[in-house]
Amino acid sequence: MFRQILKGLPIAAVALGISTGAALAGKANDTLTWVTDRESPVVDPYFNRTRELVIIGNTAWDGLLFRDLKSGKFVPLLAKSYKWVDNVTLDFELRENVKFHDGSSFGPEDVIYTVDFTTNKDNGVVTLKNTSWMKSAEKTGPNSVRIHLHKPFPAALAYLAQAVPILNAGHYDNAPMTQDGKKDFGAVKPNGTGPYKITEIVPGEKIVMVRNDDYFEGSPKGKPAIKNLVYRTIKEMNTQMAELLTGGVDWIWDVPKDQAEKLSASGQVDIVNAKTMRISYLAFDVDGSSDNKAFKDLRVRQAFAHAINRESIVKNLVGEAAAVINTPCHPDQVACAQDVSGYEYDPAKAKKLLVEAGYPDGFEFDIYAYRQREFTEAVISDLAKIGVKAKLNFMQYRKLRGLAQNGVTPVHHMTWGSYSIPDASACAGVFFSGGKDDPANDPKVNELINKAGNLTDQGEREKLYSEAFNMISKNVYWLPMFTYAKNYAYNKDLSIETTSDEIPRFYTAKWK
Repeated sequence: MFRQILKGLPIAAVALGISTGAALAGKANDTLTWVTDRESPVVDPYFNRTRELVIIGNTAWDGLLFRDLKSGKFVPLLAKSYKWVDNVTLDFELRENVKFHDGSSFGPEDVIYTVDFTTNKDNGVVTLKNTSWMKSAEKTGPNSVRIHLHKPFPAALAYLAQAVPILNAGHYDNAPMTQDGKKDFGAVKPNGTGPYKITEIVPGEKIVMVRNDDYFEGSPKGKPAIKNLVYRTIKEMNTQMAELLTGGVDWIWDVPKDQAEKLSASGQVDIVNAKTMRISYLAFDVDGSSDNKAFKDLRVRQAFAHAINRESIVKNLVGEAAAVINTPCHPDQVACAQDVSGYEYDPAKAKKLLVEAGYPDGFEFDIYAYRQREFTEAVISDLAKIGVKAKLNFMQYRKLRGLAQNGVTPVHHMTWGSYSIPDASACAGVFFSGGKDDPANDPKVNELINKAGNLTDQGEREKLYSEAFNMISKNVYWLPMFTYAKNYAYNKDLSIETTSDEIPRFYTAKWK
């Protein structure tokens, strides 16, 4: 069976797994090695928005709060307790005897510094929307702090738990300078309070972490059982699988459905297909800022919506834990209204719309993507059936996000994991509140989305989101595709739970 699975994999890939990986991973070396195909050139949760850094941020840093996935409640983490003073003021009592990885003590000054730095637009934080809802922070006692909000923000606790890791005061003060004379904040040595310390960074290759044996008692994260944690970048899935089978790697995800089935049949590794909070979507160049003006025509966008067989993609490629969606948010997110009209698969109707738009013979265009090439190729195949020919431009997420924000892409197929924030504002609020990520900048949609994001009445929020989502759907500014499901494959000696927020808790993993 082993040979059958490896059949067709590159010889070099198999050799790599045997010769270089096996000695570095596994129970014998107390080293958990996890792999994805994406690089993390910047190892800083405020200057890298990739999913890999969300995971590493949760592993090497802590926030004031922690979301208990089983209860759904937000519990104190670096905070000892918290309370709402009013709807724009939060008070925190902080834990004592917490140390950063460099040995410095954690206290109110660190919280104040984090809020001040990350909310300052001049500092270039790439995750600014994760912190811009905070107005300021102030010290209210020897071990207490108060955070002021600009306005009511119902997702505040979720962001503090998932997207606001606490930095040590002065963390970026001595950042190196770039060639153009600016501070390179992302190059500063990582220094968190989390259960693992980052000890080595080899850009484009690996990030090495070691257990923080001084991690504070009482943390809801618990203390890690495994000593060493290594993140590696391996571009090719075939190579990832070869290393997993030969002992060089312990944990991989995003395994294609057909390959996951073969791995499962082998009995050599554990396979799990589990849902996540990530969604897939197509975004269109509504205003004609790219070289291709076809997508200014609503009928063309509607044709695409009818031409793509989303149900088939989910069934045949994504996995049983996925589902087709019509909303620009995940159904599990708070206030993600579901009473939204969608588009049924109807190639004949799609062709008719193209004729009406003046494209009886179809046309050619560029589609951009970065994740799961086979999903985008399925989209391209469906479009070919109505005479539309797509050229795929496949690249790293960071580059594609910039092209999309600058209006270069006629159509881009991307995903969004909402930083694992369980609130509709973490998705709809990013892409339809106005700005570079908004494909339409529709004033009415922006008004509804922004208003919903600042209300605490969940029923009223859903009504506003419903109105906005139906406008987005009617105008096909986006085509929401499906919720993501991931195929995880990992060492049979490893005990680790999959989580719906797409943040594997490696600090809870154990060897069997």
